[in-house]
Order: sequence, then C-alpha cells, then structure tokens
Amino acid sequence: MAKTGFQGARQEDWTPDALVQGGGNVWRPFTQMATEAPPLPVAATHGVRIRLEDGRELIDGMASWWTACHGYNHPHITGAIAGQLEIMPHVMFGGLCHEAATTLARRLARMLPGDLDHVFFCDSGSVAVEIALKMAIQFWINHGVRGRTKFAAFRHGYHGDTMGAMAVSDTEDGMHQVFAGALAENFILDLPRTKAELAAFDSFLGRNRDVLAGVIMEPLVQAAGGMKFHDADTLAAIFAACRRHDVLFLADEVATGFGRTGSMFGCDQAGIAPDILCLSKALTGGTIGLGATVANARVYDAFLGDDLGRALMHGPTFMANPLACAAANASLDLFEAEPRLQEVKAIEARLADALAPCRGIEAVRDVRALGAIGVIELTKMRDLEWLRRRFVELGVWLRPFGDMVYVMPAFTIGADDLGRITDAMVQVVGEWSRRG
Repeated sequence: MAKTGFQGARQEDWTPDALVQGGGNVWRPFTQMATEAPPLPVAATHGVRIRLEDGRELIDGMASWWTACHGYNHPHITGAIAGQLEIMPHVMFGGLCHEAATTLARRLARMLPGDLDHVFFCDSGSVAVEIALKMAIQFWINHGVRGRTKFAAFRHGYHGDTMGAMAVSDTEDGMHQVFAGALAENFILDLPRTKAELAAFDSFLGRNRDVLAGVIMEPLVQAAGGMKFHDADTLAAIFAACRRHDVLFLADEVATGFGRTGSMFGCDQAGIAPDILCLSKALTGGTIGLGATVANARVYDAFLGDDLGRALMHGPTFMANPLACAAANASLDLFEAEPRLQEVKAIEARLADALAPCRGIEAVRDVRALGAIGVIELTKMRDLEWLRRRFVELGVWLRPFGDMVYVMPAFTIGADDLGRITDAMVQVVGEWSRRG
C-alpha cells in the first residue's frame, strides 16, 4: 500500500535511507546534497504541529517559512479551497477573470495604505519582486525617461532567488555571492540609521536620481538576510528621502506582511504608503502559493494608453489561481474575525521575556524580538547540523541559519507550546556555547 498522500510510491522510497544523496530524486532547497543529513519524512500537519512518519510530533516554530500564520489545516481555509476545487481549480487570467480574484484584489486595496489600489497577481514572493522591478523601470520608460534602470537596496537585504530579486539582495554577505558577476549591477548600501547616515543617503539619491528607478527594502525586518531589525522612524526617513528626490519606493512585504511585525503591514508602523508593494508567504495562510504586486495610481496610470507597448507585458501561467485566491480570501476572513494582531502582541512579549536569559551566554551577540519574531544572534555559527538535530530531539522544529537561532511561529500558537520552543532555544544555545 502506498504511504500516506503518495499514490504510487513504494514503501522503500519513503525512508530516510532512500532520501540520502544517491537515492531518491528530489533536489532539496538550500542544501548541500553531498553532506547534509536526510530530511525528516512528514506524514501530516495540524495546528502548530508536524507529525513525522515515525509517529513523533514536532512543535513548529517556523510556520513553514513564515507562511502558516493561522496554523496548519485551519478548517475555514481548507473548506474554502475544497469549495473552490469543486467549482473551478484554475482558469487562465488572460482575457478572463473570476470572482475569487476580483474579491481578493478589492479587499487588499481596502486594507493597504494610501492608494495602493491596483493588484497584479503572481505565484510567489520572488516573482512579485521581479514584477515590481519591471514596473518601476517601465514606469520611467513610459514617461519618456531613459536610463533610470538601477535600484538602491540595502546590505543584509534578501528579496528572493530569481535573477532580478538576487540583484537587489546582498550578494556580498548573502547566500547569492556566487552569482555576483552575473547579476544586474545595482547600489547595495548600508542601511542608514543615524542622522548623518540618513543625510548621506539623501545626498546619494540626489547624485544618482537620474539612474535610479527606485529604492527597495523590507520594512522593519530584513528577514532571510539575517533577521536584522530597524525602527519605523528609519523606514519613514528613507521613504521621505525618496519622495524628495522623486525616486519610487518599493516595499517588499513578502515576509513582513500580514501581521508578522505586529501591525498588518510593516509600512503601517511608519505611516507610509509605498509606490509599489510586494506580498506573498502568509497571503494564503500558508496553504498554497500566491503572490501579488500592488501599485499606486501614479504607477498604474503610467501604463495606460492606446499603445500595447505601454502595457505591463507579464503574465505567469498560474497567476490569480482560483484555489489560491480562495485561500487568501479565507485567510483575510480570519484576520477580520479573530484577534491575530493581539495574539502577535502577546507572542512578542513572551519571546522578549523567555529569550532574555540568553543575553548572559558568552557566544550570544544579541537577543531581540519584534512581533512574532524572536532571534538569538550568535557570535559565529558552527555545528549547524548538531543544532538542528538537537532541536528535533527536544520535540521542536527550528531551522537555524547564518548566525541565528530564531523562531517565527504561527500566531495561533498557545503559551505552553511557545514556552516549549523558547525553553529549547535557551537550552540548546547554552549547550552549543559550552561545546566550544
């Protein structure tokens, strides 16, 4: 009999031994396939738990790369997907539309800041960023301005794994260093925080305005580039400088959107409305891939006219997939009906308190919490596989990377389960430090 959920699979195909290099056929993400331990076979998910094939359960502190904000298998979302599946699982979006997408676009426009009213759907966060970059460049072209094709972005930034997204990420210290010479050249700057640094950034925009299509950044948290935080005043000041020099401001809220930083969107805390905003990850509550690039009226209007050449020539095959749009609408229902932001506030307080003991550990550089994000930054990373294995032994799922042990759980996680995760973080980091 086939294993759960794998029709046609043989029993021997779904074992740890079959998943090591040389066995199995899956090329895994962010993995050195020659050396890394085999993945843990998962049988099912529910709530904030991952059930493995061998019967063990792990409390999930990753929310599946920060997507499952309502926990796994929420009946309202799965019910919406099932209902949509019976009606129409997919239809092309070129020349056609459907109610799930139009409703979702209208709801997003209502909840986003300013006049971010024009929603272009896609299927992932990286692609949402690619579309935003194309929008910004073509915005200037459509206004008859040539040469404004570069972007300013920030060190420790991460905007995705596709070519354009990598080109505005940190290729010096980030995970895409190997591609540095093959990517479009942009300006990767230190994030300005002090008055002097912000003044220098303002001067930079003035000097380079004629070549800049825009500035792109992750509001409040540079996530996959190192979980680096900055405050709302810094975000507001960078935005204001862009406005002074008429440079488009692009907000990558793929990771920070939908409550993760304590407000619905990171931009909300700074009181700003970007020209273009990117969404994905928690958009569907972690159930199915969907992305969106949302533009304000000024950007959108630049693409209107009698000439097809002025249009945005982009169209992912599965854009506005009805199943994904149904899931996203259901996720927004939950944000409206259930106290998600209050839950995030409580999580932030618990994380700040529970992780504080790590400040006394010699090998710890910093401990910080914002919204539903808790970070223990280490002085250096070693024994990464030992760290990951040790957390599994303690019954929690965390995936340290770079110089961090961090947690980004579902907003619905209970105090006891969150306590088990933070206790494990403090214990394991202490053990790791003593290992020398």
